[in-house]
Amino acid sequence: MNMKETHSTLYRLEYFEGYKCGLDPSIKINKKKRNDAFSTGFSLGRLEFESMNGSLSNGVPKRIVNTKVLEDFLLAGMLGLSIDTIDYTSYQLHIILQWYQSGIEQYDPQQSSYLIEILEQRGIEMG
Repeated sequence: MNMKETHSTLYRLEYFEGYKCGLDPSIKINKKKRNDAFSTGFSLGRLEFESMNGSLSNGVPKRIVNTKVLEDFLLAGMLGLSIDTIDYTSYQLHIILQWYQSGIEQYDPQQSSYLIEILEQRGIEMG
């Protein structure tokens, strides 16, 4: 493969399709789709999935952790909110608690109460 191929639109599309499939532990892979771009994307997507959820050789966890979930835990820490940790594996909890702790380190009670008040005025309950 040359550098021109890695910058082509088709390569990028196939790479991102592979990446998306790598993030989904339940997906069945079409053997016809396998090419260098798809395989590279799949490998990196699976690596990201396993970095947040643990090895798939241990099974698929009941709840899946992704960047959005981790950002929610970070925000919960920043706002001083309690978190729900039911059905997460010990591996996932280790990752989650790092993000939550990072949020706690940025916690400002005055700023948090102001934000919570604004959210509640707009009908968004924080608990």
